[in-house]
Amino acid sequence: MVTVVGLGFVGLTTALGFAEYGHKVYGIEANPERLDTIRQGELPFLEPGLDEALTRHLGKNFIPTSDWETAVADSEYIYYCVGTPYGKDGQADLTYLYGAIEQTLAAIHDEKYRVLVTKSTVPPSTTQSRVIPFLEERGVKIPEQMGVANNPEFLREGHCWDDFMNADRIVLGVSDPQSEEKLRALYENCGCPVYAVSLNTGEFIKYLSNTSLACLISFSNEMSVAADAIGGIDVAEAFRILHLDDRWQHGGIRAYFYPGCGYGGYCLPKDTNAFYAVAKSNGFDGAILKNVIATNDAMPEITAKRIMERAGEDRSVCIAILGLSFNAGSDDVRDAPSAKIIRQLNDHGYSNIVAYDPVAIGEFQKHYQVDCRYAGSYEEALAEADLAAITTAWPMFKDIKEKTDKPIVDCRYIL
Repeated sequence: MVTVVGLGFVGLTTALGFAEYGHKVYGIEANPERLDTIRQGELPFLEPGLDEALTRHLGKNFIPTSDWETAVADSEYIYYCVGTPYGKDGQADLTYLYGAIEQTLAAIHDEKYRVLVTKSTVPPSTTQSRVIPFLEERGVKIPEQMGVANNPEFLREGHCWDDFMNADRIVLGVSDPQSEEKLRALYENCGCPVYAVSLNTGEFIKYLSNTSLACLISFSNEMSVAADAIGGIDVAEAFRILHLDDRWQHGGIRAYFYPGCGYGGYCLPKDTNAFYAVAKSNGFDGAILKNVIATNDAMPEITAKRIMERAGEDRSVCIAILGLSFNAGSDDVRDAPSAKIIRQLNDHGYSNIVAYDPVAIGEFQKHYQVDCRYAGSYEEALAEADLAAITTAWPMFKDIKEKTDKPIVDCRYIL
């Protein structure tokens, strides 16, 4: 049995989705008008496919109610799909979530193990640093008496039902094995991959998804304004042709949607700076482009600091820099982040550096004068080093944990 608190777009979709999986679901709704509409078999909003699901499950697997006592008593899972609006300072307002949790606790009169699941979108660390302390202040022992988790949603309004029933992934933010086991059982029939991650990671994935989309929209808008400033550009046609790039069609674009050491090579640094300059000279100072450049320029220093944090204060420690080309599959070292990282390490007194790349050592030596030596093989670099840092995503480096037990800084997030 599942109780879903809040029957808006997310809550009603979640409740009916679980009903479609074959679970028994209570739907609690505080708004009497909305609750009455749903009880009559009608949707309080337009959402294709959800109306038919409501007809199928109303009074059978799905029971809309305002009776907290009965719903909570019968349920092993309490899902919170309440509003988490943001205030003037941008912080999420958890008033409705806290209120729903209070009502849940007031309705519990037994020792049944329940999992309280936040499906509402809340910022990373909310479950860990705010929800769990809120429960513990009220005498609840987590996870001995009760499990706490988050289960972010990835639903588009107008496509909620299809997105739930044909999900591409389920994310479970969990902190204990019992909660993970119970939530996996809940999604046993979902037919898609289920990923159990830490509480903070679960919440972060939702924000990563939404903010990346917001960035893409904002960047597209900024580029249209820059195009208007320059003049003579058909923006709609330009974007249509951009989308014909095979990387958009078959997933190759994902390689650019991943953190690393900063972009390098010939095209991206040159063209990004040049376009920003021409837009600015035409009266438009694009904030996103300006900060794209600033963020990229800062990444080698940030990466070097990550390496130094692992290396510690001993400046004699041997650091292996694995990868010199700006990108795997190429010997192009123009504007390579690896050179900037080595220079940063040198500037901070780390001169015992051994560098290796399967194809780019010769080119690197031609272009850069840095304080390091070069290994003749991957194995040689690992043998010499006290610490290894992966700075180019060569596939060969993915087996590094099988080759060494020395500390590794995965600057390209390939492990």
